Amino acid sequence: MTSILQYLRSVIYVAQIYVAMLLIGILFAPYAMLSKNGARQGCKTYARWAIWSARWMVGIRTEIRGPIPEGEVIIAAKHQSFLDIMMIFLALPQAKFIMKRELMWTPIIGVYAKRLGCIPVDRGRRGAAIAKMVQDVAREFSEPGQLVIYPQGTRVAPGVEKPYKSGISVLYENLQQPCVPVATNVGLLWPRKGIMRKPGLGVVEFLDPIPPGQPRGGFMADLETRIETRSNALMQELGFEANGIHHVD
Repeated sequence: MTSILQYLRSVIYVAQIYVAMLLIGILFAPYAMLSKNGARQGCKTYARWAIWSARWMVGIRTEIRGPIPEGEVIIAAKHQSFLDIMMIFLALPQAKFIMKRELMWTPIIGVYAKRLGCIPVDRGRRGAAIAKMVQDVAREFSEPGQLVIYPQGTRVAPGVEKPYKSGISVLYENLQQPCVPVATNVGLLWPRKGIMRKPGLGVVEFLDPIPPGQPRGGFMADLETRIETRSNALMQELGFEANGIHHVD
């Protein structure tokens, strides 16, 4: 009975956050068209609502750990669900995301992403996509901000091991900025697929920055070790044990 009630709460929660996305998107549209700050405030308003309503509707509490990065830095984050996107965006002063190109054409998210200066990437053309990404990032960084990239390229479910892609190392070398690893456990409560939301404490943790200038191989190994080790520790706080890890390409 408890699981059935939780599923019904989850259905209602998911339905209402999509309605809220539409309403808030329309409400802030005139401000967003005139100002990037308007687009940012609209997105932050939506994130606040989604996170606040998750607490009392489905029992998901959230917590940000570690010092919040400011200024021009690269944020390399573990990505498990839409919840970690909202938590990171809400925490950072001026976040810009590297995101798959298809999302730029969605009705609400795409319009606001363009106004915020998010960088679209064509994941099907690896070499050309990386070169284009570097060019687009250089153009968008005429304004200061925190560039958020997901080194594994997509959402990865807890217990699944997926290789870290080279795009992050290319940006790290070209931008010569500190890189802040970010760990999370939110995929245990808000899965990458499906409707069911589970109660518990979802954490996004900003870790110690990796200074610029590290060799590519050492940087990639250090980044992956930091993110995966800390994410596993956060998931263990929710009772998850990373046994029998499933590998995907």
